[in-house]
Amino acid sequence: MVTRCCIAPSILAADFGAMANAVSQAEEAGAGAIHVDVMDGHFVPDISFGRQMVERLRLATALPLDVHLMVGNPARHIDPVVQAGASAVTVHYEAARGPDELAQLLTAIRVSGARSGVALKPATDSSVLAPVWGQVDQVLVMTVEPGYSGQAFMPEMLVKIRRVATQAASHSVTVAADGGIDERTIGRCAQAGATFFVAGSSIYSPRRTVAEGMTALQAALDVR
Repeated sequence: MVTRCCIAPSILAADFGAMANAVSQAEEAGAGAIHVDVMDGHFVPDISFGRQMVERLRLATALPLDVHLMVGNPARHIDPVVQAGASAVTVHYEAARGPDELAQLLTAIRVSGARSGVALKPATDSSVLAPVWGQVDQVLVMTVEPGYSGQAFMPEMLVKIRRVATQAASHSVTVAADGGIDERTIGRCAQAGATFFVAGSSIYSPRRTVAEGMTALQAALDVR
């Protein structure tokens, strides 16, 4: 069976003054989803978007909105972002107080009507997923430290992607890669087993158009 790959442009890297245009350009260029990073300034140093941005983006596109909660208290954000239009919500393993709370968060996401996801920081071993495979729809392997756009890809994370993909195969769970994804790294992540790719500065770049960035990524996937 051939699994269709999905490229999800990260709106965090777009021009904040032209978000609707950034989304429509990505949609026209073949994006499969729009990735939305929600940061609270506690779990990660920076502050980005919240419920209102998700709501605005929902009005701008019919594409799935893939919301990544980089927050210290994910439980309070789940219902608001889903009600605003999130199609999938990913919480960090590191933000949960143990596997029981993580399972509760994932269940809450599914009950709200969205797909559930778990993100792992680079230092977090994939073995922590063992108790929650039955509650998760997507695992997001961070290939940079979360919180900043434009960081360099960490090639040592390919081993983790491969390990997660092996574990996920028997659970029908999507494996995603996020951080430093460009035409040099996307094929390597796909070969390791990822099928969902979050790309920011390689798509929203002053050096080329959104369409050119998407075309480069899609071509790199086709020749892997």
